[in-house]
Amino acid sequence: MASRETIRVGAGAGTSDDRMLPALELAERGDIDYLVFECLAERTVSRENLARKHDPNLGYAPSLHARLRMVLPACIEKRIRIVSNMGAANPLGGARAARKEAADLGLGDVPVAVVLGDDVTSIMKHQSGLTLLENGEPLESILPKMISANAYLGADVVREALGTGAPIVLSGRVADPSLFLAPMLHEFGWAADDLPKVAQGTAAGHLLECTASVTGGCFGWPGKKHVPDLARNGYPFAEVKADGSIVIGKTPGSGGRLDVMTCTEQLIYEIHDPTAYITPDCVLDITGISLTEEGADRVRVRGAQARPATHTYKVNVGYADGYIGEGEVSYGGIGAVARAKWAAEIVKERLKLQGFVYDDFRVDLIGMSSLHDRLEVRPEPYEVRLRIAGRTHERKAAHAIGFEVRAMHMHGPGGAGGACEPRVRDVLAVKSVLLPKKLVNAQVVVEGSL
Repeated sequence: MASRETIRVGAGAGTSDDRMLPALELAERGDIDYLVFECLAERTVSRENLARKHDPNLGYAPSLHARLRMVLPACIEKRIRIVSNMGAANPLGGARAARKEAADLGLGDVPVAVVLGDDVTSIMKHQSGLTLLENGEPLESILPKMISANAYLGADVVREALGTGAPIVLSGRVADPSLFLAPMLHEFGWAADDLPKVAQGTAAGHLLECTASVTGGCFGWPGKKHVPDLARNGYPFAEVKADGSIVIGKTPGSGGRLDVMTCTEQLIYEIHDPTAYITPDCVLDITGISLTEEGADRVRVRGAQARPATHTYKVNVGYADGYIGEGEVSYGGIGAVARAKWAAEIVKERLKLQGFVYDDFRVDLIGMSSLHDRLEVRPEPYEVRLRIAGRTHERKAAHAIGFEVRAMHMHGPGGAGGACEPRVRDVLAVKSVLLPKKLVNAQVVVEGSL
């Protein structure tokens, strides 16, 4: 039985570095029941696994502290439940951090329901015959370099966590739309095989998962697609009824734009096959969806369809794949482009003389070739920034790139300035496999007293 006829599920974050103030505005003025923070990109869990290796207390999203510090008082006061994958590589550690934030804010002992089981690293080490989706090679080709392996869990286990009654639900890897679908399953008791409703909820989750993208953020284009007051862009929510009716809205009084056009752009985002958007909960078909404006900043979603969920989870396998070294320096004035090109040839020759070899190497004149490979532009710019980057499995070779670029101040063509410090980044690569769901043990534990 549904406990309520209508709920509002709000989007509080769409990336780990998403803006925070709009989430607080949504909590304070959006009349929402749930606030979802979706904070995991493909490489984020691998990065946090590296952080956990250095400190076992870390591994959750670093932004968890600031986000909860900002919204917890309003959420506790208004009984808004928080659902988030900010647990990343250490959901239990994230739960302990969340409870400490609540205590430090004077909110008392706030329990956290923790979703576990997405970390399948140990399982992957003993699986043979799995194939990498991107290139068809065997999983064994990257196992020696594996950092992490995480399955995209679905809404079912998040619904189980909500069933504990905890004000905060924290997970590791969960598919983005599933975080939004779970409150609907919990509140309305939708069955996993009630595909019309699950399809509607999944479509709503997909519209919300990138926050401001559906309220004008990526939509705006000067002179083409106007977005009013974009500096005060608001975050969206889904108003959901027990029968699967969905209306997308945004924080009252906020800037931005929410209409059929913005929703259409977000609806097709990352959809490779509009008839088969595969999630852990269903295979969504968006081709029959109709969007109708029901007033200012209100769009009704109808017609989502779905087929049953597959028997596998998609698993992101993160692995170490060498280093990227880079350096930048600027040239200005007459002949700036010619001097930058000469500097690049000098750097390449100096690296070659030292015996360094690179798997990939590129030279960019930012403003000319960094996006479109246009090395000849007329009229030539009066200033240009040279960027040189290379990929290698030797850290020393990666560092040498930035070192030689910085040396242009004194050892290259005249007029170099603004060189940055040499930069070296670990390459965290990601590939995917499909893992039978029966091998994954998803479960829920509660930190604190209910």
